[in-house]
Amino acid sequence: MSKFWSPKVCELTPYVPGEQPRERLIKLNTNENPYPPAPGVEQALRNYPMSHLRLYPDPEATSLRNALAEEFGVKIDQVFVGNGSDEVLALAFQTFFRQDKPLIMPEITYSFYPVYCRLYDIEYRSVALDDNWQVPLQALSADSGGIVFANPNAPTGHGHSRTAIAELLERITECVVLVDEAYVDFDGESSVPLVKHYPNLLVTGTFSKSRSLAGLRLGYAIGSRELIEGLERVKNSFNSYPIDSLAIVAGVAAIKDREHFDSCRERVISTREQTRQRLEAFGFEVLPSQTNFLLVSHHKQDAGQIYAKLRERGILVRHFNTEALRDFLRITIGTDDEMDSLMEALEVICR
Repeated sequence: MSKFWSPKVCELTPYVPGEQPRERLIKLNTNENPYPPAPGVEQALRNYPMSHLRLYPDPEATSLRNALAEEFGVKIDQVFVGNGSDEVLALAFQTFFRQDKPLIMPEITYSFYPVYCRLYDIEYRSVALDDNWQVPLQALSADSGGIVFANPNAPTGHGHSRTAIAELLERITECVVLVDEAYVDFDGESSVPLVKHYPNLLVTGTFSKSRSLAGLRLGYAIGSRELIEGLERVKNSFNSYPIDSLAIVAGVAAIKDREHFDSCRERVISTREQTRQRLEAFGFEVLPSQTNFLLVSHHKQDAGQIYAKLRERGILVRHFNTEALRDFLRITIGTDDEMDSLMEALEVICR
């Protein structure tokens, strides 16, 4: 601890990102897309005039917001963009959840949520998952300062239907309900069409997963004009230029190539289902998933030991060494060849 830090900083327990190794490993630990971005992204970046980099980017990211609005069938003033969905979420927590009542979230979900709460002095309350490892929407109380959950949930993988989200919104009308759809493109059902009916719904998304742009940092939120205006007010009090010019043109190019987008996500879904069957044959319990990862546990083998033995063999998965998830590994879906390498290693480890 430094004597120069603010007292609040001394109290923080930061989010711990997945390992980004310097050596060559098969990376199945951070839910990155195993396939490259759309070809148009490379072309857009190569054709970008370098002289334009001397200028500040469009603070409104108008072309990117227009592309997102067209993609989702909303108006441009219902779209907000940020430097990765983590930044969008952080701004949303500041904008909507600093209330007199606690924010409610699942006990097991994206672990950045409680980090934001501690950073921004937001009181929060956690709700346990049900016996099927699903977010219990009926347990999310209307008497709160807000609701936040990932759908599909991370790291468990289950997603609720749009109808189920609509039923939640019929009940909760006086606070913001934030649905984090980072993984929705891998078999989930988006809640974006509901924003026209529910002014308190904010849906966030990312270009990092299904559009293969994790290294570029692009995220977005879609909601009523009232919610977007609040986000813009906080953003412009913090950083008026969060999206750089290269990210804007790359994001637009990624949205335009629907064929590449569909092909990549269908390949990931297919590989995920094949991987599920193969893991079950090795004695793993595999939770149902609508994401690009699987959360698994072995009936006999210790998860921490499996993690260590896989790393020795050059394969990196995620082991959350927490009380609730100590027995589980989260495995990102890679290419078919990468998953074959994983299975060959597990066959030896679990024999």
